[in-house]
Amino acid sequence: MNPLFVAPSLLSADFSDMGAAVRLIESARADWIHLDVMDGRFVPNLTFGPKMVADLRPLSSLPFDVHLMTLEPEALIPAFIEAGADWITFHVEATVHAHRHVETIRAAGKKAGIAIVPSTPLSVIEELLPFLDLVLVMTVDPGFGGQSLIPSCLDKTRRLSRLRMERGLSFRISVDGGINGETAPKALSAGAEVLVVGSAFFGSDAPAAEVAGFKALAARSTVV
Repeated sequence: MNPLFVAPSLLSADFSDMGAAVRLIESARADWIHLDVMDGRFVPNLTFGPKMVADLRPLSSLPFDVHLMTLEPEALIPAFIEAGADWITFHVEATVHAHRHVETIRAAGKKAGIAIVPSTPLSVIEELLPFLDLVLVMTVDPGFGGQSLIPSCLDKTRRLSRLRMERGLSFRISVDGGINGETAPKALSAGAEVLVVGSAFFGSDAPAAEVAGFKALAARSTVV
């Protein structure tokens, strides 16, 4: 199992001052900056595009983890590579030639991930697993922050962890949606290694304590 990475999501930040949000993530000693890109088509909300990533990139040396919740992500992948994304994850449900897009990302020296919504079974991505750096299991229906985790999604995380071990693969397992102090232990015991946190981080009076708390939970956690 890989070490835990805590990845606060800018979706829950104050959009009028994203620079301050990035600095808060850094000062709280989180590991990644998660950027949710929504197109109003694949999900019913809109957020931002490559320019936001490019403008924020000089403000932090932390890895930028871009999550494309967009139809036809192949149209956007080159722009986000150029903007400075380190990890680019797209939805398998949103495109046909997923393997080709993974290869495009990795050929640019970036890390490639595939995301799946709660209704998508793991069997859809099994053939892709040897080529991936990350699998993002959505634990809510994507499109809005502040939702409650769907418990059955953690069964999928657990099966993914076992499948990775059986096949000797090394991709990271990320979970996104409803992660907080109550649900994080369950996600960690199911094999999650990247916790995407939104409201639990930006809504906290002590974000650094939240990050430290997640890491303390991971140190005590056993995958079952």
